[in-house]
Amino acid sequence: MSTSHDNPAFVPDPQSTESTSKDEPSTDNSQTSGPRQRETWGKDIEFLLSCIAMSVGLGNVWRFPSAALENGGGAFLIPYIVVLFLVGRPIYYLEMIMGQFGSRGAIELYDLCPAMRGIGIAQIIAVYFVSTYYASLNSIIGHYIVSSFKSPLPWAKCREEWGPNCVNADGTTLTSYLEAVNASVAPKSISSSELYFDKIVLQERDDIVDGIGVPNWPLVISLFVTWVIVLLAIIKGVRSSGKASYFLAIFPYIILIILLIRAVTLEGAAEGILFFIKPQWDKLLSPQVWFAAVTQVFFSLTVCFGVIINYSSHNRFGYNVHRDVVIVSYLDTATSFISGCTIFGVLGNLAHNVGSKDIGSVVKGGTGLAFISYPEAISKFTFIPQLFSVLFFVMLFVLGIGTNVGITSTAVSALRDMFPKLKQWQAACIVATVSFCIGLNYVTPGGQFLLNLVDNYAGSMSVLVVAIFELFLLGWWYGVRRVCKNANLMINQNPGWYWRCCWGVITPIVMLIILIYTYVSYVPLTYKGIPYPTWAATLGWCLFALGVLQLPIWCIVAIVTSPGETLKEKVRGAFSPKEDWGPLDANMRDIYKKEIKYDESRRKPGVWNYIKRNLAD
Repeated sequence: MSTSHDNPAFVPDPQSTESTSKDEPSTDNSQTSGPRQRETWGKDIEFLLSCIAMSVGLGNVWRFPSAALENGGGAFLIPYIVVLFLVGRPIYYLEMIMGQFGSRGAIELYDLCPAMRGIGIAQIIAVYFVSTYYASLNSIIGHYIVSSFKSPLPWAKCREEWGPNCVNADGTTLTSYLEAVNASVAPKSISSSELYFDKIVLQERDDIVDGIGVPNWPLVISLFVTWVIVLLAIIKGVRSSGKASYFLAIFPYIILIILLIRAVTLEGAAEGILFFIKPQWDKLLSPQVWFAAVTQVFFSLTVCFGVIINYSSHNRFGYNVHRDVVIVSYLDTATSFISGCTIFGVLGNLAHNVGSKDIGSVVKGGTGLAFISYPEAISKFTFIPQLFSVLFFVMLFVLGIGTNVGITSTAVSALRDMFPKLKQWQAACIVATVSFCIGLNYVTPGGQFLLNLVDNYAGSMSVLVVAIFELFLLGWWYGVRRVCKNANLMINQNPGWYWRCCWGVITPIVMLIILIYTYVSYVPLTYKGIPYPTWAATLGWCLFALGVLQLPIWCIVAIVTSPGETLKEKVRGAFSPKEDWGPLDANMRDIYKKEIKYDESRRKPGVWNYIKRNLAD
């Protein structure tokens, strides 16, 4: 497809798509007005590795197996795969194109429609909340890293104070338990790794009716170290985070494959993996399973949080983002399945040890799954389990850092876009400091209750609503045809029917159906079966409102501040692109504007013509 549409005057000069320098960001503003020049990646490979480090993280190793466990194992995989191909990958590519084309962050991108600026702001709010609790997960991982140097591993053996129903990692129980209690009336067995996580690491409360408690100081120290590392990775922008991506993206796979090999060789592992891949067909009709699939895809690929837009905005104009979309999306899915097989292989072994036939009830879901099943597998290593434990938790720590670097850098970039006078290191220090203070709430005895609350309301429900507005804005208002023109202008590649149909019809409609179905059948949130007190539920809905209300608030602000004498003129101005919208390079922006004017002159009225314009060449 020619971008000129048979008008050769509009064919771009290929040389104009090349970056003049990959080593230093451009500081020449003579050819651009509007948004400031953005720093570019040092090398193209750093962008790909950074996307891998960001997308392939705790969402795959922790959240994916946990979501599968809580939603029927194999019953979760079918919705996940469907949502991945109809929602996840199309949005990933869409955000890649728009971020790179406009060279704008998650907020400035919506200069294409100032009335919808609230979408970007809502996404930044959501990603900021996610970054605060992701860091708290790293603080837990840090605790395990230190504990891994002990011999024997502290979670491999039961303690007397944990009660008679504790089961050691080797499948044995306390002698006093066997002598005192008849096996036929014994309470449900609990693994030593689960009790260690609940009682030693988290010191978790049974509920939060009386509050969440005070911070656990060992976790506070680990949280501080986490934010120091993240700060060092982002303090110089993409220059520093790009260099860190080499290690953050590659190292975790080595350890994950070793653990997979060990997990599948455990006794009972086959039953656990079968539970993971065998669908429970009746659960496919549950809206909660589909909602969990959507949120997992969002978290796994980090779409609809503004992160992909921010990362791709630092690319050179002619970079081939389509190739990276294919690599990252398939690698992300493969990592999730590797983690799932590892986790459920261990769960099968745990079920075998405690004599349970119900794989799904062996351990509780939620955050603790990765801190129960993986440690359980490591404790079964016969050759220096401490070594593998240290390597594993360092790997998990690296995964968490990689994801947090991406989402935190998005918040920093947004802060600098709103306050251009702020330097990179100043914005990074502000975000890291405030995030650390917020993160103290998650390292309390009630911290996991709070994490689950924030994850559901601020990181899932509100993001789903905002994502639908993003899709309708970019796919319908901006137009699929125009998105395809953008891609063709950048990389001389026209997106095919799969992408067009998803952007224009399938993806927004699928998400809208899931949203309606989810809210119609909504049930109050619980944590480990425990309902939240009224104050906590109210807090959750306030977090939801904080994100969603950005849409009408900033729409009103845009209309009020838009130039014009009448309301109609103000509304029209608020929903029209800013004058400088388009590529930062002035020559490419002129080509883009001429192309748009030429295309507008050929428009025909009518709904069917609108559909043809967007979905056909």
